[in-house]
Amino acid sequence: MLAETRFEPDVTVRTKDYRIGAVGAGMIMAECHLAAYKEAGFPVVAIASRTRANAQKVADRWGIPKVHDTPEALIEDSGIDIVDLAYPPDQQPALIRHALKQKHIKGILAQKPLALSLEEAIKLRDEAKAAGKILSVNQNMRYDQSMRVLKQIMGSGALGDIVFAQIDMHAIPHWQGFLQDYDRLTLSNMSVHHLDVLRFLFGDPDEITTLTRKDPRTTFDHSDGITVSTLRFPSGVLALSLEDVWSGPRQEGYKDDQHIDWRVEGTKGTAKGTIGWPTGAASTLSYASTTATGGEWVTPTWETMWFPHAFVGVMEQLQHAIASGEAPALSVADNVRTMQLVEAGYRSIDEGRTVKLSEISIN
Repeated sequence: MLAETRFEPDVTVRTKDYRIGAVGAGMIMAECHLAAYKEAGFPVVAIASRTRANAQKVADRWGIPKVHDTPEALIEDSGIDIVDLAYPPDQQPALIRHALKQKHIKGILAQKPLALSLEEAIKLRDEAKAAGKILSVNQNMRYDQSMRVLKQIMGSGALGDIVFAQIDMHAIPHWQGFLQDYDRLTLSNMSVHHLDVLRFLFGDPDEITTLTRKDPRTTFDHSDGITVSTLRFPSGVLALSLEDVWSGPRQEGYKDDQHIDWRVEGTKGTAKGTIGWPTGAASTLSYASTTATGGEWVTPTWETMWFPHAFVGVMEQLQHAIASGEAPALSVADNVRTMQLVEAGYRSIDEGRTVKLSEISIN
């Protein structure tokens, strides 16, 4: 049997010496990034947001010594090594470009989606390479504990050749206010987690077919609400990614059952589990293997959660890339491939057909 002690649900922090400047003071920064960094011992030396008062509140909460009036002023602060962005995708590219011009900036952590279009993402990839700076994108679901352990189990051969996989989401996201100005909704802002983690697990797919209908709860205009995507991979893996952002009524007295489940089936075994969001619990995993567990179900456990602990791994991989000279695990070049997949999904919706990834150039 594969010993559970061999699993590593969370990363080992190898590097934590680089000074971080936080841009943004909303939920994702205040509740996830900064909570994770405090626990890991990453030095956050400054913060800025669109409103100085909001940045000051977050600085007081987390003991951040310096508050800048604007994101641009923070980026220009020579006491900062890494710019950590938590900003809307229409404004993020300009801040990335400003950071690329600063000699003292060694790395940039951007949010997803990196930009509002694949074309803009490709430009940012190329501009970062020309500037010789590391641009990394916060695909944090790769650091969810169940996804990391699943990847390790698959790598051990315990499941054999993978046949089928699915991510089954019935949960209601909090759509941030800035999304009301964009036409694209679920694929870009929710499905991107799942599509990216399927790439993490199985590599780049050959093709995608996506269907959608509008979400009755979302009052602002949007092209994609509930989405269902099927992906076919060169290995033969068939995968399903379902984002049911309706998930049933949400009103007083109605006991909803919001959840995200996942399942991976192979020739020698099966793994299944849950993602802790939106219930505020740890993600889970159980697996059975004809070779590694004698056919019995085994359930590794951990104390950490996707939010906020995955953000330790996201920032750690960037710091280690700066220190080692190695490519970051979450490189901008890899993220462009995730955006290519999202773009293919939208083309599938628009044209009512299966779209091959080879149709969409990222060169």
